[in-house]
Amino acid sequence: MLSLIVNRADLAETEVLEAPQPTLAEGEALLRVDRFALTANNITYAVAPDQIGYWKFFPVDRPGWGQVPVWGFADVIASRADVAEGTRLYGYFPMATHLRVRPGRVTPYGFTDAAPHRQEMAAIYNQYADMAADPAWAPEREGVIALFRPLFTTSFLLADMVRRAGTFGAEQVMLSSASSKTALGLAFLLHRAGVRTVGLTSPGNVAFCEGRGVYDEVVTYDAVTGMERARTAFVDMAGAGDVLRAVHAHFGAALVDSCRVGLTHWDKSSNWVEGLEGGPKPYFFFAPTYAQERIAEWGRAGFQERLAEAWSAFIGGATGWLRVVEASGSEAVRAQYLEMLNGRIDPAEGHVLSMQGG
Repeated sequence: MLSLIVNRADLAETEVLEAPQPTLAEGEALLRVDRFALTANNITYAVAPDQIGYWKFFPVDRPGWGQVPVWGFADVIASRADVAEGTRLYGYFPMATHLRVRPGRVTPYGFTDAAPHRQEMAAIYNQYADMAADPAWAPEREGVIALFRPLFTTSFLLADMVRRAGTFGAEQVMLSSASSKTALGLAFLLHRAGVRTVGLTSPGNVAFCEGRGVYDEVVTYDAVTGMERARTAFVDMAGAGDVLRAVHAHFGAALVDSCRVGLTHWDKSSNWVEGLEGGPKPYFFFAPTYAQERIAEWGRAGFQERLAEAWSAFIGGATGWLRVVEASGSEAVRAQYLEMLNGRIDPAEGHVLSMQGG
């Protein structure tokens, strides 16, 4: 069994650990992690505040080190629980070859990992879906599902929040890190609903963002101060303090909402509210909490129906421009993680990786 662990004090320092296959206790199952997506969202997991708990899902026996979570697919290869061997699952995994779980609340649709150390975290991360019961699943779609499903769920929830708030009375919604997959999903849903969307991005990604057809305007970060001061709601996917300060200072009273979602610019996120002037106080959007609120109101079936309709509308277009790039082996995973950490990302590519193969 192999796993990629990361020094939390220096995210660029990694190590591949090898361990023997565990002996299962009664009620446990062993999953072979087959493939997973690696996106900027996973870097957000690594740099998010401790209270959110991303480092707690897959702890390692080395102080100060941990495993960055990813979304992907696995097979049950051994089971002493009420889950059949050979079951194909989608869910939350470490960058590793295997994961030991304790299946609970088992249904034909999947199960929840009832391992004690995972119970204090958001329940949505502990759910493993049985692909035999998922009408959207097909082997050839796994790369796109792994890359987009968790991110698009956040896009869907953000779009719902904006809709419920009446767009906060804004004339436009502006998204930073506009080339990120979560931003593209949100922009698609807002644009589809007739909301004017503005994307903030780096110069090298302007053409890509304009080509997606979901932004009414694409602006580079250094051009924010030249923008018209229309009433604006800001959804901050980047988390860069300098961008946040520039947006608040420029729009001032015209900035009607400021929501922080991601940390794609993680290396510029320290002291992100220091020196902030103008506009409302920014707040953090935590998708799992908002999802539970909507599930309570709509019911799980109602939530899934709404999400499935939005997903179906979005994914057909996304598959037309996304190039799924696959690689396997621990060194390939390590190399791509470091590329992602350093922001060397082609937004037209989606990386699907596997620790299998060494």
